[in-house]
Amino acid sequence: MSKRIVVGTDGSECADRAVEWAAREAARRGRPLHIVRAVELWPYSFGAPLFAPGAVDDYMATAGRKAVVDARGRVLDRWPDLEITTAIIADAVPIVLRRESQDAFELVLGSRGLGGFTGLLLGSNGLRMAGHLPIPVVIVRGRDDGEEIVVGVDLLRGMEENLEYAFGAALLHKARLRIVHAWQLPPSMQPTVTALDRDQTRVELGEALAGLVAPYRARHPEVEVVEELRCEQPVAALVEAARNARLLVVGAHRHRRPLPALGAVGHGAVHHAPCPIAVVPSS
Repeated sequence: MSKRIVVGTDGSECADRAVEWAAREAARRGRPLHIVRAVELWPYSFGAPLFAPGAVDDYMATAGRKAVVDARGRVLDRWPDLEITTAIIADAVPIVLRRESQDAFELVLGSRGLGGFTGLLLGSNGLRMAGHLPIPVVIVRGRDDGEEIVVGVDLLRGMEENLEYAFGAALLHKARLRIVHAWQLPPSMQPTVTALDRDQTRVELGEALAGLVAPYRARHPEVEVVEELRCEQPVAALVEAARNARLLVVGAHRHRRPLPALGAVGHGAVHHAPCPIAVVPSS
């Protein structure tokens, strides 16, 4: 059976956008869609149960069912043949999302939920999930109607999963793929580096980037690829490159941990991406 795409919802506007994005992705990929609603219970019982027997089920039905039913109905109106399952679970949101996305193809979330402050660029649940699961996590934000897929690469780390996902997304969306490597000299070195040194560095980085991408170009000749080097702060470079993109792809790395984790660049990109962003873990 094809691995499903999991999307979390709480009935908020951001979650509705995430459900629509996930449904469109599932329809394009021919994958089932699983819509999840986590219902967090009131933690302050002060030694006494907050709910009488049976009341938890009533609360879950009231708090969770409408969001899930409405989301499922909207999806079926647009994609009537899509296979959809749903779940309403009483537990902490991160616990539910981790459990329900086991063995999934990817997890899709809105940028903020009902509990978020309007000034925050990213909700806490999205930040907890992005880069902390062994599957791609997509955070839906900004515009998603651009002509390009943008992927950031680090020439010092393995980028296989990043590039595979990005090339797959470009094929899926029939979009141009822009592969970006950004580099920046430490401030202490800038006064001593000449223009010739910078030019030589750019040539060497360009050759390394071309060598990294060459096998993927050969496997996917139908994808239009642009390789881009930017001598600037990496987060700023990725955000600018993704200004008119439909998806930004960044990586999360294990760093000898059991699960991947976001580095500084991925963390910054997740907070400031102007379009949906996929965080892809390395193996």
